[in-house]
Amino acid sequence: MPCYLRVLARLHIFAGLALAQDTTTTASGEQKTAVNGLISWLLQENQELRGIPLSEVIFGATGKRVLAIDPQNETDRRVLQKIGAALDEVVKRMNAPDSAIQNVARINEASSSFENMMRELLNATPGLACDFPKTAEDRVQRSGYPDLRLVDIASKRVYYLDPKLFAVGSRDSSFRTFYFEPKVATNKVRDDAVHFIIGIEHEPRNAGHWNFTRWDLVDLAQFKVRLKAEFQGSNRDIYRPEAIVATSAK
Repeated sequence: MPCYLRVLARLHIFAGLALAQDTTTTASGEQKTAVNGLISWLLQENQELRGIPLSEVIFGATGKRVLAIDPQNETDRRVLQKIGAALDEVVKRMNAPDSAIQNVARINEASSSFENMMRELLNATPGLACDFPKTAEDRVQRSGYPDLRLVDIASKRVYYLDPKLFAVGSRDSSFRTFYFEPKVATNKVRDDAVHFIIGIEHEPRNAGHWNFTRWDLVDLAQFKVRLKAEFQGSNRDIYRPEAIVATSAK
């Protein structure tokens, strides 16, 4: 069995064990065994947590297939052409001196503006319908993957789009720029679909002006990801009244 399939199978088993435990038995021997087994496995299997096909992760988490783009398919060719035309217009408008994005000081603050404009232009393109994907609870959620859901009206074929901005010279960076968090209630992948990353390159801000230089449309059908095991907690978890043993004088 391929390494990544063993990883997914074991994660599924451990997740099932955790979910099966009642909240009133958090200190039970069975749960302790499950947690100890998970930690021991994570420590031993670090190398196998890499190179996992995103398509397998998506299918395992949602039951939906990641479809590969087919350049020979008439529908895909038509949609690719329309997406390309819309992206050319997005870059042109964003580079305009009077663009609202030119007032943004940090590039991270510009992402939602790109999503909004892509949605507007693609939704106005004949034959296409574009909107923000809804969760399993049928709610619009801007955070999390993916950002946009595009539908070719004639064929009903679905394309998920996730715009990402990157600086000139950072294409080979090893820093994390993509993540997918499998959750049931907030899952936004609800269709068998083509999955795209839209990479938009920008130069450093110069004299108060952002200049976007190019875009790339990336098919995620063969994209591989890695799992980072991380145990986390919030301030609410940390600062519980019963856990505070000393505090400053008022």
